[in-house]
Amino acid sequence: MRVEQLEYVVAVTRHGSLRRASESVHLSQPALSEAITRLESELGVVLLDRRRSGARISREGLELLPHLEAVLESVARLREAAGDRTQANRVLRLGTVGTATSTLLTPALRDLSAEHPDTRVEVVNTRQDPIDAGLLDGSLDLGLVNVLEGDDPPAGLYDVPLLAGPTVAVLPHDHPLAGRASVDVADLRAEPFVAMREGYLMHRLAVRLFGDTWPRVLTSTDGAELGKAMVADGAGLTVLPAFSVAGDPLERAGVIVQRPVTGLDTTVSLALRMRRTPRIAPHVRHLRDALTTRARAVTGPPG
Repeated sequence: MRVEQLEYVVAVTRHGSLRRASESVHLSQPALSEAITRLESELGVVLLDRRRSGARISREGLELLPHLEAVLESVARLREAAGDRTQANRVLRLGTVGTATSTLLTPALRDLSAEHPDTRVEVVNTRQDPIDAGLLDGSLDLGLVNVLEGDDPPAGLYDVPLLAGPTVAVLPHDHPLAGRASVDVADLRAEPFVAMREGYLMHRLAVRLFGDTWPRVLTSTDGAELGKAMVADGAGLTVLPAFSVAGDPLERAGVIVQRPVTGLDTTVSLALRMRRTPRIAPHVRHLRDALTTRARAVTGPPG
């Protein structure tokens, strides 16, 4: 049972319909209905009277309403009394696909540490599906994911855009292709290639890039950070978002370089993925603000 589920039932009661309640909590109707269904299953009662004309609070729900409101009032008093002190010893968990670490994440964590020194952050490097699952079940507080145009977050989650840029080839600095202004798909097919494992957006993009004809020598790995390290060590070439390479220590040291890929005009965006909830905990809000502020510093003012 989650506090948000109780809030959803109260919202349906106050607004008189599932549609208006979903608008008030910024959650889709199917996601709101599913959350209440899980609560109904756990409590063993029917809380919503679902009809073709819409869904409203049931008789059993009305009987339980005072108890639900009492719980929410107690939670509100607890949060107010504790304030930020409850977050002092709590570890904030951020899932990331491992991109823009040097460009965005590390500077944002430094900013957060300077502004809120008691906040502890655990960075979990993983694929996008586990990030989405962790956000939905509460085991992760925030996520950093790569998205393509048209990609939508799962129900119950939403994205805050941070960075966007082209896809580039990543090469060792002394590779023969590094002397060119750009490389093409045929160049990449002829070289050993370091691909991201299935489940990463860059794997999807590589499928688009190579079609049925992949490089003969192929290595798969987890995440951009390992990919760049393997390129630096001579395991092959790879493709990544430009913002994942710019400012990376390996690029700053001149170990790896990036080059445009001829004919590949796909833009990749980095988004901060969050759970839809009526309240954002202070420590989550602090890291969100640090990331969005850093993103604006990277991209510059709009216009």
